[in-house]
Amino acid sequence: MPEAAIRAFFHEPTNTVSYLVWCPDTREGAVVDPVLDWNQAAGEASTRSAQAILDAAREEGVRIARILETHAHADHLTAAPWLKARTGALIGIGARITEVQRIFRPVFDVEADPGDFDELYEDGDHFALGHLRVEVLHVPGHTPADIAYKVGDDVFVGDTLFMHDYGTARCDFPGGDCRALWGSIARLLALPDHTRLWMCHDYKAPGRDRFAWQSSVAEQKAHNPHLKLGEEEFVRFRQERDAKLSPPALLIPSIQVNIRAGRFPEAEANGVRYLKLPVKGTVE
Repeated sequence: MPEAAIRAFFHEPTNTVSYLVWCPDTREGAVVDPVLDWNQAAGEASTRSAQAILDAAREEGVRIARILETHAHADHLTAAPWLKARTGALIGIGARITEVQRIFRPVFDVEADPGDFDELYEDGDHFALGHLRVEVLHVPGHTPADIAYKVGDDVFVGDTLFMHDYGTARCDFPGGDCRALWGSIARLLALPDHTRLWMCHDYKAPGRDRFAWQSSVAEQKAHNPHLKLGEEEFVRFRQERDAKLSPPALLIPSIQVNIRAGRFPEAEANGVRYLKLPVKGTVE
């Protein structure tokens, strides 16, 4: 099997990394975790970042066959439908997205079902991108549905690990589980030391002067401060830390859109689409 060709695209407003991955022999490829540019104050979307990925694919002669989501993100909106409309690519996500949809469907009173996605992947599933073999790893903890995509010696880890000088993902969203995250990370670190790990986010750890998104199993074992704690201390640390974290700035629009594979609500009679804002308290 050839080694995957990879190009990374960093979206600084949300600290998210998207990837174009392809088979160098056949030029068949996939996009991992594409970002839709979203202006929260204006309620306005643009596709500048997704267009950059599409431009890169054309430059490299890559045919995009799949759009691979590692999970339903809470910090950015996905550009998957826009890319699908221009490439015919299938949108895939972990099969346990059904659990995430069940959690959030009543919160936002939105229609969401597994059929919003073209493919639902179970742990151990695999598929081809040209001569590449992609294996699906279920890595819950951040959410119940998180998956990683293993392509030879490269793994796109989603929101499990951050860079080895930064730490690990939060687990305080509904359905999150710190102990499950520890087990998922242990599974990733059981891979050979030379395995390359590609992050979904980077927040530039103190002392580092540039953003980064590629680590390795060996580097994570040697340097990740959260992984030196041991399971029980990690769970306690993660729970205490998560309790102090603010919600992601784009959580409310992101969840409503991403559990529907990026599909926005239908327009109302006035031709405008609306996202809902749950109100937890009122002034009488």
